[in-house]
Amino acid sequence: MFVILRIVQVLLTVVWWIIIVQAILSWLLAFNVISTHNDTVRTVWEALKRMTEPLYRPIRRIMPDFGALDLSPLVVLLVIYIIQTILIPAIAIQMSAPPAM
Repeated sequence: MFVILRIVQVLLTVVWWIIIVQAILSWLLAFNVISTHNDTVRTVWEALKRMTEPLYRPIRRIMPDFGALDLSPLVVLLVIYIIQTILIPAIAIQMSAPPAM
């Protein structure tokens, strides 16, 4: 079971970095440092959007609209942080505790 928790933790770390890369790429696109006219940039941007949209969509339904400011990546990162620092260690502690008699 500890192996499964470790795999979940690694997957959450990968998702964390995907969101960070997408945020940086969106800033670079917004400030015209890079352009989506480049096929590689467009492909990477579309791939990142397809990976993260299913995570953002439920949060965008709940959160109020802030116009151009999208806080859903921040909320997803916060949830991932809570899962990694509170939930997974708590599960690991519960699994390693001796059964109560």
